[in-house]
Amino acid sequence: MTLHQLKYMIEVVNCGSIDEAAKRLYITQPSLSSAVKELEAEIGVELFICTSKGIVLSVDGAEFLGYARQVVEQAGLLEQRYFNKKPSRQLCSISTQHYAFVNLIKNSGADEYEFTLRETRTHEIIEDVKNMRSEIGIIYRNLFNRKVLDKLLRENRLDFHPLFTAQPHIFISTQNPLAGRKAVTLADLEDYPYLSFEQGEFNSFYYSEEMLSTVFRKKSIHVSDRATLFNLLIGLNGYTIFLLFKSKYSVDSSI
Repeated sequence: MTLHQLKYMIEVVNCGSIDEAAKRLYITQPSLSSAVKELEAEIGVELFICTSKGIVLSVDGAEFLGYARQVVEQAGLLEQRYFNKKPSRQLCSISTQHYAFVNLIKNSGADEYEFTLRETRTHEIIEDVKNMRSEIGIIYRNLFNRKVLDKLLRENRLDFHPLFTAQPHIFISTQNPLAGRKAVTLADLEDYPYLSFEQGEFNSFYYSEEMLSTVFRKKSIHVSDRATLFNLLIGLNGYTIFLLFKSKYSVDSSI
């Protein structure tokens, strides 16, 4: 077992793809595949499982990854101490619903960093953290969906920790006739298109990113990305209901 093999494995996990990891490591795909297979043969454990969406960690692979990261991090500290190497870049991968994380980067304090933000759907967020593609997942949890989400987290051996709670806000264009009001009701919004993020094959109310997802709307549009939502919000005088600095909950791997 070599340090390079451990670094290779970690990069494959970060990329979720042998091809992409090979590009980042500046080696050929066959060389990387061979290195991973040699590592698996040496430790007698299958680290990855091939799926229709790419490769994911096996249960044993997820456990091994925790040890591998510790070894690589300790090796980095040794190099800094005895070979006068500068501190390694701060690395962090976060999977989240469609919200930014500007303050996290500003407050990192690192001279160099490499953050990865995966804006994706609720189910994929949980999958990313379970398979250790992300260290943290950020999801919306409320009284309506918490039993379903808590069950899903337990089944995937994940822990959840509340970040904070916030109040709901209606997002509309400045050109919307309701823009000048200090507050609006659902009745006021009845004739305007309601915009929400679709959740793919897991498009149930429990996976919704928006409040009041079970309320019937005469006009409803589901989108898959934030740019489209904003475009329709402006062009059609649509609206969506978010929590400003949303009531976010982090999902952390616990294996």
